[in-house]
Amino acid sequence: MAIATTPFDPAIYVTDADAVEIYLADAFESDDPAVIADALGVVARSRGMSALAADTGLTRQALYKALSHDGNPEFVTILRVAHALGFRLTPQRLPEHA
Repeated sequence: MAIATTPFDPAIYVTDADAVEIYLADAFESDDPAVIADALGVVARSRGMSALAADTGLTRQALYKALSHDGNPEFVTILRVAHALGFRLTPQRLPEHA
């Protein structure tokens, strides 16, 4: 008998401000644009893509496409989404460059 499984969706668990901050910080530490875009997409889905679309001035379809693991969002999209989610991007010096 096969085991029944369901797809894992992290958006179900990233529901409060602290969880969002930790999730996004971890994604940004990866330095992988695909991971960052995907993490922003997860948080966007957890908050509601329609509301985020209204807050950013972008369409839901454009957000889904840009914030997928295969997406390649423009930097302005990243900034708009981050601001709409209540975050700002700030530079932080790398330890090896201190």
